[in-house]
Amino acid sequence: MYRYYLEVSYDGTAFAGSQVQVRQRTVQGAVNEALSTILRGTVETFGASRTDMGVHALCNVYHFDVPVLLDEQQLLYKLNAVTAPSLGFNALYRVPGNANARFDALSRTYRYRIYFRKDPFKYGRALFYPFKLDRDTLHDTAAVLSDYTDFTSFSKKNSQTFTNNCQIMRSCWESREDELHYVVEANRFLRGMVRALVGTQLKIARAGLAAADFRAIIEAKDCSKADFSVTGNGLYLEKITYPPYTL
Repeated sequence: MYRYYLEVSYDGTAFAGSQVQVRQRTVQGAVNEALSTILRGTVETFGASRTDMGVHALCNVYHFDVPVLLDEQQLLYKLNAVTAPSLGFNALYRVPGNANARFDALSRTYRYRIYFRKDPFKYGRALFYPFKLDRDTLHDTAAVLSDYTDFTSFSKKNSQTFTNNCQIMRSCWESREDELHYVVEANRFLRGMVRALVGTQLKIARAGLAAADFRAIIEAKDCSKADFSVTGNGLYLEKITYPPYTL
């Protein structure tokens, strides 16, 4: 058997999340169907990151096994030809048989986009937030995250995870023309974590609070104190980093 990594991008508004669900259109379901159709046999994929309904991806990765060597460029062409415009197949490359798209990932990077003036062309692609924010406070709250590893306050209840510890490697706010973006990179993320980080920071900055108040929420280890209310359509899985592989 030969193992491959498949890099995909997608418009999250077209899917009920990324993970396969019964009687729901999902990214993984569409990927499995396209591969199975073209390769003329059942193909099951395993994803690097699960994204919720409405969340977009510039790069998500799935691994799968097949009994024959593939022509990467030809398969990519065929995959893009048989799927809807909401799903794109960007790269395909062979990896060692024990490589794992989820567990081998060194880091994942997410970006959350916010705009402040109503724009119909950004609807469904970013969060419309017509409120004044203290941007200095946002920069302060983003910076304190590197001081912590336990993010229980930013994990939804009843999450099936063995630990709430994460290593955050980058956390910052960026001004992009008429938008404000939050960028965060970590070795792993908890369920709902990025949206909770964004929503809570916005709440702090809008209310005139300070980074110390954000620290108090982190240290409380209580998800009821965080704000999970921001919509998924502003969130993008932007990059997944892997170690170099040798075949």
